[in-house]
Order: sequence, then C-alpha cells, then structure tokens
Amino acid sequence: MAFIVTQATAADNTNWPKKIEKNGAAVVIYQPQVESLSSIKMEARSAVSITLEEGESPVFGAMWFDCLIATDKDERTVRLKELKVSAAKFPDIEEELIAKLSAFLELEIPKYDMEFSLDGLLAGLDLSNTNVELSESLNNSPPEIIFATTPTALILIDGDPIFEKIEKTNYERVLNTPFFIVKDTKKDHYYINGGGYWYISEDAANTWTHTTKVPSKLESIAEEAMGEVTEETEAIEAESDDPEANEVIPGIILRTKPAELFQSDGEPEFSPIEGTSILYMTNTADDILMNIETQEYFILVAGRWYRSKSITDGPWVFVEPDQIPEEFLNIPADSDIGSVRTSIAGTQESKEAVLENQIPQTAEVDRNEAKLEVSYDGDPKFEAIGETGMSYAVNTDKSVLLIDYRYYCCDNAIWFESEKPTGPWVVSTSVPDEVQEIPPESPVYNVKYVYIYEATPTVVYVGYTPGYVHSYAYGGCVYYGTGYYYNPWYYHHYYPRPVTYGYNVHYNPYTGWGFSFGVSYGWMTFGWGSPYRGYWGPAGYRHGYHYGYRRGYSHGYRAGYYAGSRNSQQGRPSHYASRAATNNVYNNRAQGVRRSGNTTYDPKTGNRVSTADRSSRPSAQPADRSNNVYTDRNGDVYRRDGNDWNRVENNRPSTQPSTRPSTQPSTRPSTQPSQQPSQRPSTQPSTQPSTRPSTQPSTRPSQPSTQPSTRPNTGNLNQDYNSRNRGDQRSQQYNQNKNSYQYSRPSSSPSRGGSSGARPSSRPSGGGGRRR
Repeated sequence: MAFIVTQATAADNTNWPKKIEKNGAAVVIYQPQVESLSSIKMEARSAVSITLEEGESPVFGAMWFDCLIATDKDERTVRLKELKVSAAKFPDIEEELIAKLSAFLELEIPKYDMEFSLDGLLAGLDLSNTNVELSESLNNSPPEIIFATTPTALILIDGDPIFEKIEKTNYERVLNTPFFIVKDTKKDHYYINGGGYWYISEDAANTWTHTTKVPSKLESIAEEAMGEVTEETEAIEAESDDPEANEVIPGIILRTKPAELFQSDGEPEFSPIEGTSILYMTNTADDILMNIETQEYFILVAGRWYRSKSITDGPWVFVEPDQIPEEFLNIPADSDIGSVRTSIAGTQESKEAVLENQIPQTAEVDRNEAKLEVSYDGDPKFEAIGETGMSYAVNTDKSVLLIDYRYYCCDNAIWFESEKPTGPWVVSTSVPDEVQEIPPESPVYNVKYVYIYEATPTVVYVGYTPGYVHSYAYGGCVYYGTGYYYNPWYYHHYYPRPVTYGYNVHYNPYTGWGFSFGVSYGWMTFGWGSPYRGYWGPAGYRHGYHYGYRRGYSHGYRAGYYAGSRNSQQGRPSHYASRAATNNVYNNRAQGVRRSGNTTYDPKTGNRVSTADRSSRPSAQPADRSNNVYTDRNGDVYRRDGNDWNRVENNRPSTQPSTRPSTQPSTRPSTQPSQQPSQRPSTQPSTQPSTRPSTQPSTRPSQPSTQPSTRPNTGNLNQDYNSRNRGDQRSQQYNQNKNSYQYSRPSSSPSRGGSSGARPSSRPSGGGGRRR
C-alpha cells in the first residue's frame, strides 16, 4: 500500500507534528527532542501516535532515532535524512501489539525525510550534548582603538602603501586598500574619494582636508572605479541619501595597522540599563558600556570585550569571557542594548550562537562537473605552516596545501587534490587528518572547518561550519577572526589575507557576522582594479545596521534581537526587500555543486531556483494538531495542558501536577541493535558519548509495567517545553523580518580574502592586471 503525502508550502513544511498516512493507517510524529548532535549526525527521540486501522483510537508511545542533517542556512531549515529507528516504547500495551507497532515504525519511518526549522533545532540543543569545536590560541590583543565625537571615516591600508601606475596618467593608485586612494606624482599630492566627497593631503599619513577642486581626469578615474555598482549597493546608497547626513562632511583617519573606530554624535551621553548598575552610551550606534562600580568603559570589538578607564586615551585590555562582570548577565534581552547578550558568556543568546557555530552548511558536489583552476604569481611558492610538516602556497589567492607530497586545495568550501600544484585537480573524497593541526597563526586556518561526510562514485557530500568564514567559538561566545595579522603577497599581483578589525563587525543570530560603517557604504571601491573578487575584508560579510551618518543616531532602532530585527530600518526601498538574500559560499559556483535542500541559487543573479532533492524519499507533512506532546527520557508520553503535564496513557489517562518531582530513570531504554548510518569519513572531532547503553539485546523493549505510573520528571519536560517555545519564537521572528536581513554574497575565496559582495574586475592595469 502506498503512502499518501500531501503537498505543503516550504514555510509550512517545518511545522510539527508530522503526519504520514497509509490506507487506513497513520503515524503522527511530534517535534524531536534532541539528545545529541555531532557534525551532521543527530540522535533524538519523539513522541508518536499510531493508528493502525481507520476508526481505531491512536496508540501513543516514544521512538528513538538516528539521522543525518542537511542544512539550508539561507532558509534556516534542516532536513532530517536517513532516519533509522533504534528503539520504541509503547507503555501499557500488550507485547504482541508492541511488536507490531515497533515494526511499523522501523519499516516506514526511514522512507521519509523530515523538515525542521533551524531555530527549532538550535533551541533544543544543549552545550553538554553537542560536539563544540573550540578555537584556542586566538590573538585577542586589542587593535588601536580610536574614539571620535564627530563624523569620521576610518581609512585602512594593509601595511605600507603599494602603488601602481594608472596607465596614460600621472596618477598612481594604492593597491592594498579597498578605498579609492591615489597619488598625483607631479604635484606630490594624495587624494581620497568616498561617499561623494574628495579629500587632499600632502602626506598620506597626515591631515586630510575636504576639497572641491579635483582635476577632471581624476574624477573620471574615480567614476570608473565606482562604476560597477550592484543593486545591493544602490539600495544601500539610496537609504543613506539623507539630507541631514549630506550636511555633514566626515573627517578622515588613515591607518596602516589594525584599528577600530568608535564614535558618538557629540560628547558621550549615557543612560542606565534597567535592573543593572551599568550605563550604555545612547548617542552612538556602537556597543559602549560603563560599569558604574569600577568606573570602567567596556567596548565590543569583533565579539571581544575590552575595558579601559579612559574612552579616549586607553589603554584597552582584553577581558576573558569568564571575567565579564556578572552584572552584564542582567542586561534585558529586549533593551536597547540587548543585542550584546550574544557576547556575554552564560546567556541563552551566547549559547545559541555557539551552538549555531557548530551547524554546518551542507552541499552535494558532482565529482565530474566541479572544476578548479589555480593561478600563481610566478612559480608556485610554499611556506611552512608552523611545525606541522605542512606548507601552503603564498603566491595565489587560493588555499593550496602541500601534505605528504600531495597537493590539496580548499576552494569555496570544496576540497580538491592533485599530484602537482598546478593541477589537474579532482574533487577529494576525504580530508587529510593533518588539516586539523593548522594553527590560527596561519592564514589558511579556516580550511580546517570544511568537511567531507561521504563519497559515492559520482557525488561527494560536503559541508562547512562558520569557522570557514572566520566565526570561532571561544570561551562560551563567538568571535570574528583570529585576531592575527597576516602579511599579504605582492609581486606582479597583490593577494590580500583575512583581517579581523577595522570594519565594525556585529553578530546577528540569523545572518551571522555583518559589517557597518560610520559613513556611507560608497566609500569602498570594489568594482575597478580589484585584486580579485571583493577585498580582504571579512569573508561572508552582510551589511550591518548602520549605513550613513545621521544626526542623533542611537541604540533605540536596534533593540535586542528578540525584540526586533537589529538590521530593520524604516523606509527601506521596496525593491531591496524583494531581492534574494544569501550568505552561502556554495552559491559561488555556477556548476558542480548543489546545496542539500530543495532550493539553490543562481550564482550570477542571486535568485532562488527551485530544484529537486537528490533523495527519492518524500517529506512527511505537518499534521493539523497542536505540537504539545512530549516524551521523557524513559519513553513515557505527556501532554502539556496549561501549566499541567498530563500523562498520556493508552486508554487510561492520568493527570500529574507539573511541579511534582520525578522518579523516572533518565537513560534511553535498551532495544534492538542500532541501525546507525554507515561510517563516513570525516575530519570532525570525535563524537560525544551516546546516551545509549554500549550493548543492546536483540529483543524489543520489555513490556512496560502495568503498575500506576510514576510522576514525570517535570524539570526535563519543562526544559523541553521552554526550548520548543523559544524555537518557535525565533523561527517566527526570522520569518517576519527576513526581508530586512541583508546579505552580501560571500567571497569566492573566503579563506584567503574576504567579501563585500563585489564582482571581479576584468579591467587590466599596470603590471599585467589582476588574476583571481
């Protein structure tokens, strides 16, 4: 008999419970309660009800299962694949029916995939049962901290300026910056153009003065540099086109070393945070707090806290996550400054950020279609990676490693390998274990967060965690970047390296790390003469919440994430909200790779394209009933009614107050041998210990006792209940605001540079042009 699977929209598909129907039979599966997650392998349990024959009363029970997860972080969905039922329990039912029900589950459940909201999964996870990859030995020394009380633009150059002649002119442009900086070699003047303004200086390191006297030839060069404007940039500039903003001409601060700019609208103004002894600066878009008790300032930089007695003079000292004042934990989530809770270890927000940092974005790679070419600036040149015995290529924009006389390249989160550094390259089917030894001092550190899960003769199943785009778990929080400065390569071509500071990065729980400027986005020139796609800014950047200087800006428009979208602003152009948003590096490839979901993207347009999933399994569809049934760890089933937990006994309901303690054991029941998916090659750390017994008998679970039921473990049930509610709230919040979340397309080379959503330039310039 065939199953009946009704159609539903993608948005509805993540709702629980799920219902699978067979002629005269049906099974309802309630939302999984996750027991462990390691890499893409998940163990969970679910309350179920089964009706074997039409018209019969349903039989309630619990099932334990293992599965693989395939994620779509743009849509924030998780597909549970290859489900294997490993145990089932149906209290108060005779042995013969237990066997029949268990057989039904074990036979039919694996035929279906289940779709889950990513926020629902995250809310159900716990740090204690999740394999958390911690990044140690990050460099947390502060960059130069600059504080300004007037509109200011921070202009960054990656070390001493590298000049390149602009053909048929008397100008030279600075290569190692994303900003438009040129030198007039005749007059020995320097010019900066950005945000519609021109500045001039006799010495790039000294004072810059606003000017309206600019040679027409130089204006033409600047127009060409800014000529490749994307729809995204147009929208941002349109939003920044504020009359009040245009009245103010920002000052210029130029630095050639790591620096971060904080600024206020006039002299600092502070207000108390309710219920705490902490003040926050109100006339700024930056995260600046003051601890009243110690009279110290605290600022948030790339996820890291620094403190100082003086906001203008420093010195600034790094604060370890476990040394943050306990009072910070009391900052309300829905306050104007509530977004900082993500960077306060011990808060629910920081736990969820760390957990999401462990969830991979997955994809399927066609071994025949996925291709790779690597270009070098001269002959391939390799340098050692510390004392690991590995080396990496320094004169290319790709991440090429030499390991045991074989070459590996991680490009757009796909591993390739070759016998020669120049190819030909083939898709790898496994990752050398040595990759996990790469230290953060190396610019290719992030490739250790790209994994291979399984390989067939035609397809390789891959994934990467946010570490690949430089988001790292440290001390119960997530940090952006390693904090190390990496020397760029320059010979005939300039190849930058990842950076941590200078772009005012902020974390959003739905879109990850985003950058913002104290001035217009138009300051940066990504179209003309770029060394390769984008610049060395943070990879996978999404535009942040603050685009242009406006009088009187404050924290009020970005109340905590759970009170509203931090990125939401009034008056956003309507066309901007309708465009496709993506922060998935796999979308950079035109062919050979497909995400492990039902939606993919055209890498040229960014538009969503519907596709069929590689699995032939149908998806179980949502059932039309409340998602208020749970199972405890012993397999007993309860329904949440108001504030009470009602045990669901088959034909014998029994109400238990929700406050009574539990006498139930908390281990998974013994059952048949586990039907785990076959072992897959993986570079992930070892998995967490399972809650299952190490040995399992070949018989099904023994018949439950017919004695009166023990009281439920309301502590665990309440935790599951609260987690389910929080997941629903997060998911609803995302769906309500997702059109206002902004993404730039991730870099085509996130390991070696970054992205600000730019396209590569095809324009040749002095020295033979730029190669990717």
